[in-house]
Amino acid sequence: MELIIDRVSKQYQNHIAVDRISAKLQKGVYGLLGENGAGKTTLMRMICGILTPTSGSISFDGMDVSEEAYRAALGYLPQDFGYYPEFTGQDFLLYMAALKGLSKPQAKKRAAELLQLVSLTDVARKKTKTYSGGMKQRLGIAQALLGQPKLLILDEPTAGLDPKERVRFRDLIKELGKESVVLLSTHIVSDVEHIADTVLIMKHGQLIWQDRWDESQGSLEDFYLQQIDGEED
Repeated sequence: MELIIDRVSKQYQNHIAVDRISAKLQKGVYGLLGENGAGKTTLMRMICGILTPTSGSISFDGMDVSEEAYRAALGYLPQDFGYYPEFTGQDFLLYMAALKGLSKPQAKKRAAELLQLVSLTDVARKKTKTYSGGMKQRLGIAQALLGQPKLLILDEPTAGLDPKERVRFRDLIKELGKESVVLLSTHIVSDVEHIADTVLIMKHGQLIWQDRWDESQGSLEDFYLQQIDGEED
């Protein structure tokens, strides 16, 4: 199981959003850090096939990002996730399951499992317009897991979650990383420090650091700040 990002760039007229990034991601949890504008979301959208790279290639287990089989292996939670306010949480998951090609029995079973997993069973039949920001985020996490993805991309997944929800989310991601490639970006460095097997840091569209991290190396937040401030020191 391997996601290969090979010399990927994305250019908009005179602006280079992602600059010749290469990486190989295997089973485990990868935390992607970087300031606003570093290129994190652009990179993730290219990994998900939403944006086409200006140059370079992306593949997962030999499947190109443009192939249907690649998309079938993918789960994605974008930073700004669109909801249907008149749908209940359950209806929303069933609708998304249908788009992913699950049969009705599969969809009902999987939706029930995921609603329980993200602690939304008690509000499953309430309209999403009544959900809090944290509840909507948990529903977004649930839809990303519908197809039991082997490649899971999460853009700011802990936004809107309270401290208890974030701890529960960390535990969930740790488990998913045992069987899948999980890439998540966040501004909350402590989330990455607690759950990521490997840390990636982007700056000005480039990948400036990629390695494993553990507590013996000190504070990840201090190291991260040193990396992004390095050129200005």
